[in-house]
Amino acid sequence: MFEAISFLSKIIIPALLAFIPLYAASRKIPVYESFVEGAKEGFPTAVQLIPHLVAMMVAVSIFRETGALQFYLALFKPLLAWVHFPEEVLPLGLLRPISGTGALAFAESIFRSDGPDSYLGRLASTMQGSTDTTLYVLTVYFGAVGIRRSLYAVKVGLMADLTGVIASWFIVSQIFGS
Repeated sequence: MFEAISFLSKIIIPALLAFIPLYAASRKIPVYESFVEGAKEGFPTAVQLIPHLVAMMVAVSIFRETGALQFYLALFKPLLAWVHFPEEVLPLGLLRPISGTGALAFAESIFRSDGPDSYLGRLASTMQGSTDTTLYVLTVYFGAVGIRRSLYAVKVGLMADLTGVIASWFIVSQIFGS
């Protein structure tokens, strides 16, 4: 069963990438020209997003470099011990809504120290897949269309991330034990 799923996952994306241009060409759609035209239309949007992305990168750097991350880790340590949540994955849970790269770096360090098939490795992987870079996504999408009032979207996104972290911990603990 797993071999069949693995095989399908290896061929489906390349098959789609081959099928779409071939289908468009069979319908007499100028594939390359359409792609270039779409890229030209997307360029002004990309330029418009640059200030929002720079602001987000500065905020992430400030969060990490000022020691705010370490402060929050120390603040949550007693609660984590009480509920038996592994403190090694808390930085991943805190950074994931802010920075996918920062969270991935923490996940990679867990893989290196404990192994990807360890409890912590599986928990880190599941948390990565169950949460999103909410603040980055909102910055990009809302910045692209000029939405200024995003408080409710931020609240819902962060609640979804918290739910993803808790659900990941619960499910991985139930399946693989701690």
